[in-house]
Amino acid sequence: MTRAPPFIVEAIAFDLDGTLLDTAQDLAQALNALLVEHGLEALPVVFIRDLIGRGLADLVTRAVAASRGTPPGAGELNAMLARYATHYEAVLGTHTRPYDGVSDALEALRGAGFRLAVVTNKTTRFVAPHLVHARIADYFDVVIGGDDAAAKKPDAAPIVLAAGRLGVRCERLLVVGDSGNDALAARNAGSPVLLVPYGYNEGVPVRSLPADGIVDSLAQLPALCRRP
Repeated sequence: MTRAPPFIVEAIAFDLDGTLLDTAQDLAQALNALLVEHGLEALPVVFIRDLIGRGLADLVTRAVAASRGTPPGAGELNAMLARYATHYEAVLGTHTRPYDGVSDALEALRGAGFRLAVVTNKTTRFVAPHLVHARIADYFDVVIGGDDAAAKKPDAAPIVLAAGRLGVRCERLLVVGDSGNDALAARNAGSPVLLVPYGYNEGVPVRSLPADGIVDSLAQLPALCRRP
């Protein structure tokens, strides 16, 4: 654990993919089914992990560009997104699991009186099913998906929206994530930010990102948070 000050906050907003849940296998399975359906080469899961984090349209665009050398046009992308949704719905939750320490951390934080949120760039329709399947849905007061705010992370908009729905100021909302998208969104919103090193960081080591601390496991998080 990289040393971090106690965070004096009222609420905590978690990223989903790569922070709470390991979703890479499901995402990769659906993505490769889409690529093969279009006569393209499938991509290794380890490569796809570094594409995750900026939403579904970005994921599909970069995967197609990597597989065939050119990105899809606007019309082609829209058709591919519809097909990807079908593939993803068929496998959602099959291989996804919470990371070690997640359930215990959420239980401890709720018990301590913190309000909790999920703030993710994942397409909104897929967020709640993941939380339900992982049996952590009941911990969260607010869920912000990729379609809910005016812009996606690293823009501040999803963090600001979450803070408003939680009824707290951004400076009293701790953002917990795994990538530069989370770090920059928090900074842009004026929120403190804590990162985990095990997630989907687009190939950029989290220790190089503008965070207030790094924890190896979310099990360490409750000891770092205090209510005002």
